[in-house]
Amino acid sequence: MQAQSKNASDAYEARRAEIAALAEYCGPNDPIPTIQYTEQEHEVWQLVCGKLAACHRSDATIEFLDAAECLAIPQEEVPQLRDVSARIESLSGFRFRSAPTLVPFRQFCTSLADSAFHSTQYLRHPSTPFYTADPDMLHDVVGHGNALASKRFARLYRLAGEAAARAESETALQFIAKVFWFTLECGLIRERGKSKAYGATIVSSYGELNHFRDADIRPLDLKSLAVVDYDISTYQSILFEVDSMNQLEDTVGSFWETCDDNTIEALLAESATRFA
Repeated sequence: MQAQSKNASDAYEARRAEIAALAEYCGPNDPIPTIQYTEQEHEVWQLVCGKLAACHRSDATIEFLDAAECLAIPQEEVPQLRDVSARIESLSGFRFRSAPTLVPFRQFCTSLADSAFHSTQYLRHPSTPFYTADPDMLHDVVGHGNALASKRFARLYRLAGEAAARAESETALQFIAKVFWFTLECGLIRERGKSKAYGATIVSSYGELNHFRDADIRPLDLKSLAVVDYDISTYQSILFEVDSMNQLEDTVGSFWETCDDNTIEALLAESATRFA
């Protein structure tokens, strides 16, 4: 049994490396590689998308649901990333770029400022279809792709990229990354008295969708967010929520639109004093 498990793991890693290699040699202006997905990969995609679609109807925020309906990602088989990218570009002006693996945050944000999102093209291990700590195509396309089909969410992604491009200090960049994590990755909106998810990490994970309401859910406040740590390798114990899409745009969009090293330094200093 151990030998079979090792062989399966080795085969998965080899397949992942094969797909990642295609992205490695793909320039930013080159066509996104076409992948011939296996039957097993199509099965994982179909299984996860079916489970997620059912959860989204009760657990995802309206803006996300409306965008997902417009994008209409195929659920029966793994779509080609270039086809999804073309559809998103027609809806919001954003497009995908193929990435071999997780992209460093500054590089990632430089592309966001240019209305481009780095997406992987491989799928998570079939033995753990409902949660992965690493980004994969399900996370990038179902989570971020659906959000990017909304012009309102797309603007927030673009503003995050522009904010990161302005940041000179590592401290400022890391705080911008933290705001991104607790909003566009793990954010919630209160709708009709119930917490609803829009963050890509939650809406792309069947496991997270079944656990996020068990977290310590707090009103979004950038100063209190500054003193909270997070771990991307597990379900989040603390999440932040806004009362509306308008509040998200006013609070986070305005922050990213105007922040620089000096304003972030002042915010962090005020936060340290307030929560000392």
